[in-house]
Amino acid sequence: VDLVESGGGSVQAGGSLTLSCAASGHFYSTYSMAWFRQTPGKEREGVAAIDPVDSIDYADFVEGRFTISKDNAKNALSLQMHSLKPEDTGMYYCALRFGTAVDPLDRESYNHWGQGTQVTVSS
Repeated sequence: VDLVESGGGSVQAGGSLTLSCAASGHFYSTYSMAWFRQTPGKEREGVAAIDPVDSIDYADFVEGRFTISKDNAKNALSLQMHSLKPEDTGMYYCALRFGTAVDPLDRESYNHWGQGTQVTVSS
């Protein structure tokens, strides 16, 4: 499975961005997808995840500002981000695993990763 992210960029604080992830390859089962990010000085952390039945988890720091969605017909994932803060700056990664994760926001739950897209939020 290959994952390609797009949609990153530079915005001012309070702005919005929508990230997209296109998945391709052989899908032999239902799958879960997620967004992770790596901000300066921190380890890669889960942002939002969606499972095969569209159950969704968000990290606490999202605070209602982001919305994850999945298009099963297109094998695509998106993340709408609003009210962005400078601390949201980082590389955002798309991830996929077949089946359901015990901990959807744990990076160890996923074995397919994209290359990432950079998000920069200036104050």
